[in-house]
Amino acid sequence: MQFSNRKFSAIFHSNSPVSLSNLPGHLPLTCPERIWRPRKVTRHFPSNRDTAIKIPRNPNKHTTLQNSNRDKNVTFQFACAGLRLPVTRHPPLITAFLVLPARLKYASLLPMPTARMATLPGTTDRRIDALLALLAENSTIVISGAKIAQEIGVSRQQVWRWIEKLRALGVRVKGHAATGYHIERVPDILAPQLLSNQLSGTAFARRIYHFFKIDSTNTVAMQLGEAGEPHGAVVLAEEQTAGRGRAGRKWLSEKSAGIHCTVLLRPQIPPAYAPLLTLVAGLAARDACAEEISSANPEKNAVHNLDIRWPNDLLFGGRKFSGILTEMHAEPDRVHYAVIGIGINVNQTKMPAELADIATSLRIETGKPHSRLQLLIRLLRHLDRYYNQFIAEGAEPILRRFAEVSTYFKGKHVKISTATETFTGITAGLEPSGVLRVKRDDARGTELILSGDVSEAS
Repeated sequence: MQFSNRKFSAIFHSNSPVSLSNLPGHLPLTCPERIWRPRKVTRHFPSNRDTAIKIPRNPNKHTTLQNSNRDKNVTFQFACAGLRLPVTRHPPLITAFLVLPARLKYASLLPMPTARMATLPGTTDRRIDALLALLAENSTIVISGAKIAQEIGVSRQQVWRWIEKLRALGVRVKGHAATGYHIERVPDILAPQLLSNQLSGTAFARRIYHFFKIDSTNTVAMQLGEAGEPHGAVVLAEEQTAGRGRAGRKWLSEKSAGIHCTVLLRPQIPPAYAPLLTLVAGLAARDACAEEISSANPEKNAVHNLDIRWPNDLLFGGRKFSGILTEMHAEPDRVHYAVIGIGINVNQTKMPAELADIATSLRIETGKPHSRLQLLIRLLRHLDRYYNQFIAEGAEPILRRFAEVSTYFKGKHVKISTATETFTGITAGLEPSGVLRVKRDDARGTELILSGDVSEAS
């Protein structure tokens, strides 16, 4: 791969596949829960010196990537297993800080630390969030206007106006003369306080950004990462106007029908192991959906219809209902931050005609509506568990679990479409870095697939 002075272009001089097989399978990885990068970073511009990035192909040969502008403020991208990887040369300044526990103001409510969260245009007003959580957590009782005013931080005279705002969002709130209000039906809104109460003990409990409408949760998460947002931040949207999948494909985001979630992580791992983050998220989403399906349909054994198609698709009966997009900011030897976007079709009742044969939703497959809130709680808890296991134990347990739940791990006849060719073959497991091995049907050996479309061959 060569880089010009003005822009970068990737040119591989060899047709043989690049192997990451001799990278270590276990790494002593650590990741503090809350670290941040200051907005201001001092930049230095030393004289040009070449940097060689070596990706082992086998013990005797190497492919060398030259960057003649390595010390200047430049950005380039790798595409690997569903990853978009902008890379800059500045090491972050890391500073730890302490989040003090907030005082519990009301039974069953855990206040969010809004004072230390970034101010983003379009985020859900904290008073709407607090009001929704208060009514939902106490749905069987009538709450007085005075109590509501105290909890959400408004005057007694303003309570009615905020109740009307909640009603405008489709929440059914009933008023009782001289006594107060109660919620008639708990809405399926991914309210931060409702989530925070259920995510205690995980990295995702404290910094949740919620939008009723946004262009893309991944875009916002990348901006937060650049601004120094700590590990574990979560960005949620009820609706996306520009949701995207791998390779720039559009992701349809029907309002309040699916889960549109992005988490911000700061793993201390080499970029070569970044594809494993996509597998970690895929396993978490798969296990969360399996639990949800089993609880909704205990009489049916529908879980066996779930599958993971490498690297980032969840299938139900062969049709896709979930996708994962991992993007990151890194240097050749370190990851500054990664964002993992997870989209799940939950309560859609039908798919567009052009997608009906290849896409589905949990509701279409099970015949029942599902709580997006409870499914998201399951997802984030499993993601916290798998991520911590990956950081503590390395790739082996992640690869072992993927082999247990994915028919695409080994022995699947697949069609591979890359930027340069299309071919068929039999899957032959994963490299320690998460790269897919495929034994070609044309007897040209085994390919290592870093990026491409994988589908079952006919």
